[in-house]
Amino acid sequence: MEITQKAKPGKIRKKESHFIRQVKKSKYLYLIFFLPLCYYVIFHYWPMYGIVIAFKDYNIVKGIIGSPWVGFKHFEKFLTDPYFWKLVRNTLLINIYGLFWSFPAPIILALSLNELPNRGFKRFVQSVSYLPHFISTVVVCGMIVNFLASDGIVNQILMALGKDRIQFLMLPEWFRTIYIASGIWQNVGWGSIVYLAALSGINEELYEAATIDGANRWKQLIHITLPSIKPTISIMLIMNLGKLMNIGYEKIILLYNGSTYETADVISTYVYRRGLLGNDFSYATAVSLFQSVVGLILLYSSNKISNKLSETGLW
Repeated sequence: MEITQKAKPGKIRKKESHFIRQVKKSKYLYLIFFLPLCYYVIFHYWPMYGIVIAFKDYNIVKGIIGSPWVGFKHFEKFLTDPYFWKLVRNTLLINIYGLFWSFPAPIILALSLNELPNRGFKRFVQSVSYLPHFISTVVVCGMIVNFLASDGIVNQILMALGKDRIQFLMLPEWFRTIYIASGIWQNVGWGSIVYLAALSGINEELYEAATIDGANRWKQLIHITLPSIKPTISIMLIMNLGKLMNIGYEKIILLYNGSTYETADVISTYVYRRGLLGNDFSYATAVSLFQSVVGLILLYSSNKISNKLSETGLW
């Protein structure tokens, strides 16, 4: 004998009505969620349809649909370009140097602020360190150009000390240092917020027990503080590793010039020149897609390694 169960239509209506009641009850909360969702759908997901032109010989007159398919032609062209390895090298070196110097900076700042006993001074230092993050990149680059010019304040100090002028903005070997140092100054305070939030969640009883056992502040830092924020550090490191092949072009374009192309020209600036200035949209899209795929592979790989080593990951 076969026994069949029939779905109860009233149950479905009950679930739907429950969802509607929840929306009505928390309509402002759903509205807050809906606005950023619309932003990501309109400006991030919907434009992804344009990725298809990476596999086409895009023509503005014919449009995306009418343009002929060319397969992986643009990818092959980029990968066989003699300039390819220089672009990859410059992109990786700037990001690796930046990761080496910029990643520990907010952690060190957060740990230092956490040790300050004076709350008023702590808030003052936090506010001062946060402010550069809100300065426009254009303004920051303008400050760098003025400070490091041949007659700028830095060269004036060098001359006062009996040193020769240094053409900072014209020497390729100085570009990475300037880029990374200015990035640390601008973002170290903002980046420390995540770690300060993690530090605030540590149980104070652990420190009290360690003090009773005779542990000094350094031992408490090593055996309590750092292990407690280790998951946060791991997640932030994974996210940074996923960006090793991506770098914003705005700041580089504002700082570099023909004499610094050797170390300053990266994949993003190359895409800008070929795509926006050269109107080679299909080729530029293919290069950008290559960047994104490599970044996704790096993110997945670093997350998998982190899960195996520390059992902490993004998923």
